[in-house]
Amino acid sequence: MKAELILVGKTTDKLFATGIADYADRITHYLSFSINTIPALKNTKNLSEEEQKKAEGELILRQLQPSDTVVLLDEHGAERTSMETAAWLQKKMQTARRLAFVIGGPYGFSDAVYQRANEKISLSRMTFSHQMVRLIFTEQLYRACTIIKGESYHHE
Repeated sequence: MKAELILVGKTTDKLFATGIADYADRITHYLSFSINTIPALKNTKNLSEEEQKKAEGELILRQLQPSDTVVLLDEHGAERTSMETAAWLQKKMQTARRLAFVIGGPYGFSDAVYQRANEKISLSRMTFSHQMVRLIFTEQLYRACTIIKGESYHHE
């Protein structure tokens, strides 16, 4: 199975970028993983939130393949423990050809992206910056991989 993290806009904080790159590299020891960064929209001051979500949504949808299992990182998604996430990932590894995880722009996702999604997951009920979500997600994906392999990174 392949996994891809699709992001809207560059990770600008060097601390987060370094951590994300580290975890992304670690994940590749367990599964094929890549990060696809869609450039942030320009001249958004003249766009409403809905127009911006729609424009970003079109860019996101272009990155998806028809056979993808699309998982949105969304505040209204399912919350799981790290152990539950590992069990979920292990099932997906047996059924999905490619998992496309998507972190949207500042206003979330367009209706079209929500309609294309197979599921939504939430990292927490707390709100984090988009930059931080990227780091937390890659760490949790790495953690899930180590749990599946029975390695000592995760402690109960």
